[in-house]
Amino acid sequence: MSSAPLSEAPHSAGEVVSPDSCTHLTGRDHVASLTHALRSLDDSVDTLDRWGALLADVLCGESRGRLLAAGNGGSAAQAQHLTAELVGRYRADRPPFSAICLTAETSSLTAIANDYPADELFARQVEAHGRAGDVLVLLSTSGRSPNAVAAARRARECGITVLSITGPAPNPLAAASDEAVCIDSPWTATVQECHLVALHLLCAAFDAAVLAEPARVPQSRLGVAR
Repeated sequence: MSSAPLSEAPHSAGEVVSPDSCTHLTGRDHVASLTHALRSLDDSVDTLDRWGALLADVLCGESRGRLLAAGNGGSAAQAQHLTAELVGRYRADRPPFSAICLTAETSSLTAIANDYPADELFARQVEAHGRAGDVLVLLSTSGRSPNAVAAARRARECGITVLSITGPAPNPLAAASDEAVCIDSPWTATVQECHLVALHLLCAAFDAAVLAEPARVPQSRLGVAR
């Protein structure tokens, strides 16, 4: 039995193919797509370093601010990954910091989804948990998720800084945010893979800012035995 081809035509090595020309990526196509997208992320390393320093200012400041994070589907998992790195640790031992993933509390999610319009799923939680000066990180591979855009707008109304990591620009979420890192790829999987790299760069920059001499946290709380 013959099967439909995975792509419309063979591609040369390193060529980045588009969803307009094929329905599935071969392994080599996938690697080429990721390599190309990582080049666009390279242009955002300085931005992510600056975000890490901003998070350190907020979370280590006198008000002990917090990070909120949200996304849908795979981006929900990555938002939870980010908050886990701050409450736990990324690489270096350091004190825990306040970070809440808005996709993780199922009772709140289902109550809001049951009683309010879908766009309120994250926005209502932002209004409940966020305080002026806090930071909201939103992840969206398309940059067009209505509940993420609504959360960004609500956060800015509340005086919360909104940092978004999205797919290709321009998109509504990037426009609604204070700043955005946008991954240049038409493939959702490739965008998500680059989002994880971006989150790790953010965590590394946060740790570097927190632990820079003089460290912003008590030395007695560093080097905790595991």
